[in-house]
Amino acid sequence: MPVELTWDGKYDADGRRKSPLKIALPFQTVETVNESVQERQRNMFAAASQAEWRNRLIWGDKRYVLPSLLPEFAGKVNLIYIDPPFNTDANFSFQVEVEGTQFTKEPSIIEQKAYRDTWGKGLDSYLQWFYETAILLRELLAEDGSIYVHLDWHVGHYAKAVLDEVFGIDNFLSEIIWRRSSSTGSSKAISNKFPSNHDTLFFYSKTSKYNYQRQFKEYTTEYLQRFKHDDKNGRGLYRIDNLSTYSQATFEKLQAENRIVIPKTAGANYGYKRYLNETKGIVIDDVWTDINFVNPMATENTNYATQKPTEFLERIIKASSNENDLILDCFCGSGTTAAVAEKLGRRWITCDLGRFAIHTARKRLLSIPNVKPFVVQNLGKYERQAWQKDEFGANSEQRIDAYNKFILELYNAEKLNGFAWLHGVKNGRVVHVGAVDSPVTLGDVKAIILEWKKNLAIAQSTGIDILGWEFALDINETARQQAKEAGVDVRFVLIPREVLEKKAVEQGDIQFFELAALFTETKIKRRELQIDLTNFIAPLDYVPQDIREKIKDWKSWIDYWAVDFDFKGDTFHNQWQSYRTRKDRKIDVSCKHAYDAPGVYSVQVKVIDILGNDTTKTFQVEIKD
Repeated sequence: MPVELTWDGKYDADGRRKSPLKIALPFQTVETVNESVQERQRNMFAAASQAEWRNRLIWGDKRYVLPSLLPEFAGKVNLIYIDPPFNTDANFSFQVEVEGTQFTKEPSIIEQKAYRDTWGKGLDSYLQWFYETAILLRELLAEDGSIYVHLDWHVGHYAKAVLDEVFGIDNFLSEIIWRRSSSTGSSKAISNKFPSNHDTLFFYSKTSKYNYQRQFKEYTTEYLQRFKHDDKNGRGLYRIDNLSTYSQATFEKLQAENRIVIPKTAGANYGYKRYLNETKGIVIDDVWTDINFVNPMATENTNYATQKPTEFLERIIKASSNENDLILDCFCGSGTTAAVAEKLGRRWITCDLGRFAIHTARKRLLSIPNVKPFVVQNLGKYERQAWQKDEFGANSEQRIDAYNKFILELYNAEKLNGFAWLHGVKNGRVVHVGAVDSPVTLGDVKAIILEWKKNLAIAQSTGIDILGWEFALDINETARQQAKEAGVDVRFVLIPREVLEKKAVEQGDIQFFELAALFTETKIKRRELQIDLTNFIAPLDYVPQDIREKIKDWKSWIDYWAVDFDFKGDTFHNQWQSYRTRKDRKIDVSCKHAYDAPGVYSVQVKVIDILGNDTTKTFQVEIKD
């Protein structure tokens, strides 16, 4: 009789196993990083199948991202490494440094709910989530592919039972024990039980035809000291090992190679010469004690709580993949997997929910010499459309009305009826709710202001709050100017992605923040353009008040900025960038670019603040000879 792990939610009311969501949504490329002008031109005119491969950094929820990868990548991923949440007390905060002062940035609500509160209803919901994720990952694996699942004592034993069911117990290859630290300090000694100091890696293949290459580590000094003999015949150092059991064929082979050592004492065993250069090193087994957790002072440290050491991922990737193989990590974190895969000449796809994780990974990848071009993608409006339909039904008119009411309630606003553009009121300010599938445009703002001016008596309103998922380029400056001329105070407020998460909504954990504002100046001398950042006003709701008061320089809030000098209106192509690193905290606020030909060019500047939020500004320049 087969053994099976069951939990509440694994089967539906009819006794059928619940399957993972398999809605394939189209990816939107929002940024292309490190692409040359020549590559950009070549890909513009190439068919989709002919375009060069681009590694992918995807910002989004795995329950939508993984099914959306299936049409293109089912059966094509050679290696998967995942480090899923395995601790209800896991720490997903990160340290932010500004002008030499550090503070802890707590994770956004969506990160907390999607990572820690994957536990939602406890172990049952965690196992269902893990089960569905494992099914999708197996479908993505190539026939010779394998997966490493990184866990610890909290759920490792449960997860293995799930993996046995999904991948098959015959495809279980190894349980690897990683000792995280060699430290035996007092903080561990005071525990009233054996201190926990290891994680577990479960290594599975999809089939029996998997890729595996033995890995070696350097010999210890003690081991090397045993090799003290040398016949001066070019074979190098050797030691004498005991030949206690052997076949006649083995003995004759060793004898022919002049490797048999005849004992000096009668009755003693024969010996044989074991040469040092016969093996590459000590074979690495399933207990890893030679790699410590990332040192806080190490160059590779990104201040990410769950960051894994580079050497750790190097071992996994070298053992189970070849150059140009495709590596997937759907728990990107600090981007270690992508960075190591890039350095080792592998292709990669990685994703994460957290915008700071995506930003950290992008900077880390850019620090790699000669990093290949990669794209930053999301599911954008398609993910929101799927959510709206699931949440509010298929009827278009009723769905939109229910959606507006839902957003207004989260914003603590009262619903208004009878208007086309004005949907609610809050603290004397009228509220507009933007659509899920399109950005708020300048035309929308004009219509909102016009309807507001015709109905000034509405709650004696003092201004307008315009809520949106996305906003048209430069709306924060241009539309504000229009509003000022019309005599109305307008605020642009971003609808947070946390709205898509039921758990966040149920717990009242939704926060709305205003858009940032970016100011620039340009200078043109013949074909050379100079761009200077002159001011940046960031939303600082996440920054502690005492930190805000200390920071006087607007440049301190900028962590990274980049420029597309020939923006075509769709994807941002990063052609120049400046960013802070752990070693160098300075950032340039001016850049230059020489154009090949005169003409009118659209330029887009992208700024990412210290919390990972991005702001863009687009303008035109005319280049003359």
